[in-house]
Amino acid sequence: MTSLDKLQADVKQAMLAKDEVARDTLRMLIAAVKKHELEGGKTITDELVGEVLLSAAKTRQESIDQFQKAGRADLVAKEAAELEIVRRYLPKQLSEAETRAAVQALIAELKLSSKKDLGQVMKAAMARHKGQIDGKLVQKLAGELLA
Repeated sequence: MTSLDKLQADVKQAMLAKDEVARDTLRMLIAAVKKHELEGGKTITDELVGEVLLSAAKTRQESIDQFQKAGRADLVAKEAAELEIVRRYLPKQLSEAETRAAVQALIAELKLSSKKDLGQVMKAAMARHKGQIDGKLVQKLAGELLA
């Protein structure tokens, strides 16, 4: 079963369970996948679905941050519920300790030592742990370790 098939099956389950938030969020994700397929002329693969999921999670997290600054608790709750649904389909995120270990290993492996090498660490970490690692955390940790 592909990722898209799983999303479509889960939409049906959400409809049967009368879970409107899950139903609407999953429909939005499926529409985004199909939009990428049409615009980019790409075939739908699990990788494409993963990219759409990461993008959706990032968008919702940014929305939550903005709504918190504006004091809109109602919209924060809505976006947080949608983010939780999106996260069900993302690969498990590495913890801060696991991320620190991965960044340290990359720095040692690539034999990097100065703050100028931050870009190389970021590129390697994001490629190796695609979808499992937070870019902001990698940047922070790499900055600390390369100082």
